[in-house]
Amino acid sequence: MRNYRLWIYSFVAVVMIVPIPAHATSAINTIQAQVDKALDLLRNPIENKAEKEKKILALADEIFDYTELSRLSLANYWKAFTPKQQKEFTHLFGKLLARDYMDRIMMYTNEKVTFGKEMRLSENMVEVDSDIMTNTRTIQMAYRMILENGDWKVYDVVVEGVSLVLNYRSQFREILTNKSPMDLLKILGEKVGQWKVESKGKIDA
Repeated sequence: MRNYRLWIYSFVAVVMIVPIPAHATSAINTIQAQVDKALDLLRNPIENKAEKEKKILALADEIFDYTELSRLSLANYWKAFTPKQQKEFTHLFGKLLARDYMDRIMMYTNEKVTFGKEMRLSENMVEVDSDIMTNTRTIQMAYRMILENGDWKVYDVVVEGVSLVLNYRSQFREILTNKSPMDLLKILGEKVGQWKVESKGKIDA
């Protein structure tokens, strides 16, 4: 599946978003407080690449709400999946997101990240503005986050007006227009399997 080139930068900044205690005053304050921790992981010259990749995959599992991402990305097709298929889709889609996340964050090259305003979308959802400044341009991003059980998690990333959820939704809709939920699960399973083979001996996918 095609991904926009700008997702490289979106995943760079998303690493700085981690679960937040329920008593925290705002999502943005916590994001800013965790920037140094995230950057230390990427810049650590002692740890080898494989160890960094494992930690990044674990961080992805903390950051993303895979269930919400799956439901929103499938949109109306979500109801066409049985509960068992929904669970399998969420698992496979989560693996793909974590893989993309890891691949892109490992390309981090010291871009400067700044955070702007936080806008409340609903009682338990916020959107946090951010900029990534490269040597040649500034990229605007927004992180849509949901508060669940005291933790803030990302359910969408918007890069210069392009939504990660809408990007995947378009791809899944194109497949499901002519194919069944089982066909889509097979496609995702093959992609996850291919990545596992490519990563064998390096990380546990």
